[in-house]
Amino acid sequence: MATPNRTDAQQHADDILVFRRELARLEQDGVLALTELQRQALAAHHDALLAQYAQTFDIDRDTRGKQLSLGMRIASSFGALALAASVFFLFYQFWGLFGTTAQVALLLLAALGSFIATLWVQAKDASGYFTKLAAMIAFACFVLNLTMLGQIFNLTPSDTIFIVLAAHALLLAYVCNSRQMLAAGLLCVIAFLSARTGIFCGLYWLNFGERPENFFPAAMLLFAIPLFIRHERFARFDATYRTFALLALFLPMLVLANWGQVSYLLLDRSLIQGLYQILGFVLSAGAIWLGARRGWNEVINSGFTFFAIFLYTKFFDWWWRIMPKYLFFLVIGLSALLLLLVLKRLRTAAVNLFGKDQP
Repeated sequence: MATPNRTDAQQHADDILVFRRELARLEQDGVLALTELQRQALAAHHDALLAQYAQTFDIDRDTRGKQLSLGMRIASSFGALALAASVFFLFYQFWGLFGTTAQVALLLLAALGSFIATLWVQAKDASGYFTKLAAMIAFACFVLNLTMLGQIFNLTPSDTIFIVLAAHALLLAYVCNSRQMLAAGLLCVIAFLSARTGIFCGLYWLNFGERPENFFPAAMLLFAIPLFIRHERFARFDATYRTFALLALFLPMLVLANWGQVSYLLLDRSLIQGLYQILGFVLSAGAIWLGARRGWNEVINSGFTFFAIFLYTKFFDWWWRIMPKYLFFLVIGLSALLLLLVLKRLRTAAVNLFGKDQP
């Protein structure tokens, strides 16, 4: 059966390495003994799989390779950001030397040329590192293209720029299998939907951030997308959608739980803050439960993180001014231990329910 993507191939390779170590232990302890013919056949099968994966997906075949790959990912990300910034400032450095026709031609050539170059790199690069770098540069050129064309032709700023940028970023994300581009696209989608919500509620589109509730429709949409669109060929795309959905939900809720005056609700400020504090606790606890039930680690982690933030924010409001500092931090430490015990019980319950740890 063919492996659909690089992540699955890497996971299979890691499983092979773990199996080999465990087999060596079992043979050393005398629990299992393979014949020489069986051992050679098994080793040949695994070596062939590893060679195939290395050639097709450029996977890491050992621990040293994984360490080097981490460095390559970091270098690729920093390199992409640096080169994108370089392109941006290069245009601004020499922009005034060109006429309008030359400026428009350069912008269109940069946007189209960088996109074509990304597709060419993607066809040649099995590892994906250089593809992600090229995609970041292509996106930067596209952003520059829209920004500068708007200045050249004195176009009225509009929130539609976000959906155009989102479409370009998502196209790069799905063509290049790039989570970085997916994140950029989702941020643009969140900005567009929040701006449209603000317009619907009577705000100027640039002021959509003044009302945190504007982000809630985007959060619901992003969380629903992986439920209806499957991403088998795109590793961790579903998790990225859910993570950004929860960020778009809980971050505004955290703001409203502390600054109720920025809400749309025509209620007393303290009442609004109390309402969103309760909602924050309930929804973050619900995210932990849902993540544990569905095996969504990113939902569990996000839910627990925001539950802890909501909890410790309330501790600060209640006790920071009236408690001695040593007692305040003692309460914080004891609450952390309590959360640890609760999570341990949840983990044990999950193992008993499903018969194994959640993936």
